[in-house]
Amino acid sequence: MNAQRASLGTFLSFVWLRSRTLLPEVYTRGCSSSSSMAALTYEGCNFLRQRLVLSTLSGKRVKIRNIRSRDDEPGLRDFEASFIRLLDKVTNGSRIEINQTGTALFYQPGLLCGGSVEHECNVQRSIGYYLEALIMLAPFMKNPLKAILKGVTNDPIDPSVDLLKATAVPLMKMFGINGEGLEIKVVKRGIAPRGGGEVHFSCPVCRALKPVLLTDPGKIKRIRGTAYSVRVSPQMANRIVDSARSILNKFIPDIYIYTDHMKGASSGKSPGFGLTLVAETVNGTLLSAELASTPQGQGDPVLPEELGKNCAKLLLEEIYRGGCVDSNNQSLALLYMTLDQQDVSKTLLGPLSPYTNEELFRRPVTIIT
Repeated sequence: MNAQRASLGTFLSFVWLRSRTLLPEVYTRGCSSSSSMAALTYEGCNFLRQRLVLSTLSGKRVKIRNIRSRDDEPGLRDFEASFIRLLDKVTNGSRIEINQTGTALFYQPGLLCGGSVEHECNVQRSIGYYLEALIMLAPFMKNPLKAILKGVTNDPIDPSVDLLKATAVPLMKMFGINGEGLEIKVVKRGIAPRGGGEVHFSCPVCRALKPVLLTDPGKIKRIRGTAYSVRVSPQMANRIVDSARSILNKFIPDIYIYTDHMKGASSGKSPGFGLTLVAETVNGTLLSAELASTPQGQGDPVLPEELGKNCAKLLLEEIYRGGCVDSNNQSLALLYMTLDQQDVSKTLLGPLSPYTNEELFRRPVTIIT
């Protein structure tokens, strides 16, 4: 069994040490401090969102050149421009310059001010694409953040709002980001490609993150999930639940999957369905998996039974990989560990996702195998 687990990748324990000179203090920086620094220069469109988030937290200016310069349609995509507008809304004093072709971007971050924000997310990417960044930034803002995001809540590309609500919020609480203000609420559900959903996200200010020690994931004690459907028959969600349970019941009896069928104005503009599953261990570790139906007019349609079984198998694979943080939240955990106090944090991760691999190139880290 140990040999099989090792074949999936070496399990690494990360000891994250934050130096006072690693990142400028998030709360006291302003445009004057960042203007005295030389801009970091990158090329290409890969990890653009990640670079802008880290730039905002560190106060360092960035220049990104040759953004899809050789493509038939060069420059920034609409969803990336929408993300930049969102950053501008949650900061004060940011300076953003984009050339005429959109292939070069200069970003000088301002002060993270927070407050009430409403943003229309581009439907090319789901709200999860934007919400992930807000989760990284919100605890370090000057004022508590209350954001209303409108667009696509579920698609096959990005983490859904349901998954972030079930896994990212508990992870934030582990780092000391608590309070009644921490909440992700799905007011309207919108499926790709036309969207029509609405999500409310609120987060209090956290002046200091606390270190964590997550080295023992523990055994699975229960599985919870949400099967959703909009603008289709309510039986679609029931069929998803039955097919998922047919796989998971072989391993554990404590399974409960909620069905969420929204109607009318709350159901968005496009039909679809999907499933989000979360396995919880005796030590509080949360491992997740999800699948969404093929967007209308894009690719071959998928049956609810097939979707439910495939999602259950994805959850079993995530459990098999192990770790105290699931693949979707590895980068979030590492970011919080970087920004915590002058103490040591430890966490056990399974095989690293490509997104997390890129994170490691941007922060000093001691790796213990």
